[in-house]
Amino acid sequence: MPALTAPPPPAAPPRRFPPPSPQLELPAVAFFGRTLAEYAQFFALDLAALRHRDVLDVAAGPSSFAAEANTRGIDAVAVDPCYTQSPDELAALVEADYAHMLAQMRARPRLFRLKSFSSINAAEADRRLAAQRFLTDFETQRRYGRYVGGELPRLPFFDGTFDLVLCAHLLFTYAARFDFEWHLAACRELVRVSAGEVRLHPVCGVDGKPYAGLARLRRELAREAIASELVRVDYEFFVGSGSMLVLKRAAL
Repeated sequence: MPALTAPPPPAAPPRRFPPPSPQLELPAVAFFGRTLAEYAQFFALDLAALRHRDVLDVAAGPSSFAAEANTRGIDAVAVDPCYTQSPDELAALVEADYAHMLAQMRARPRLFRLKSFSSINAAEADRRLAAQRFLTDFETQRRYGRYVGGELPRLPFFDGTFDLVLCAHLLFTYAARFDFEWHLAACRELVRVSAGEVRLHPVCGVDGKPYAGLARLRRELAREAIASELVRVDYEFFVGSGSMLVLKRAAL
């Protein structure tokens, strides 16, 4: 009679990993920059008309807008909470955040329209150029007030200081991080420091969906005599990002 042997143990079930998130993961506000050319597109800017005008770029990160705008005769100032750090610290932050963001972009290509770029590689090259221009300019110009440390919803400027105020990829983009009351306070503050218009882009989250509290936000602002208008722009980097919100004091 053959010896009995124990049956082999059942094969372990294959490990199942959760699928990658279908949208960008933004646990913190990314230090990610863009060029003046891209700003001109998503804010529908008339650069010639802005010569000798005071323009503020809020939550500017390592964008080169302020550096490039000043070479064109635009009196541009950038504000960001990270500007209290040293140039070396900002350079390290650029490398870390760019690696994180670009890896996500390559992993989720369906989220992007790339209307202004031929590929993600081209978009990366443009953003790295922006960051390099910013770092060079920051090192020499921060002492003269071109780069100011500060953050919403309280900016370190007097009422009506700027002819135009810009804020990109902060409001609405980080709706999961900042609640409705923060968005309302931020809009009030942007209007406070502007003598003209405030332009916000985009008006959607990283999932491409319009900001859920937009209608309520516009009603609340209207009660405070702040007019708002949704404006289409000839630009779409990621799905749903083809518009901006324009704010200004309503005429009395």
